[in-house]
Amino acid sequence: MGAQVDPDITIEDLVRQNPDASGILRRLGIVCIECGEPVWGTLRQAAAERGIHDLSEVLAALQKAR
Repeated sequence: MGAQVDPDITIEDLVRQNPDASGILRRLGIVCIECGEPVWGTLRQAAAERGIHDLSEVLAALQKAR
């Protein structure tokens, strides 16, 4: 298994490294693609915008998918 997912990774880099990440994030309530356009910013910022401040579940799901 690879290195831990950094919550300060940009959404763009996260999806580039793991194309399944957008689906995982969507299931957890973090939309990273809206109207076909990527959401800019970091994973931490995108989660906070959706009211998710404890990233442990998000990071665990992304790490498992690596």
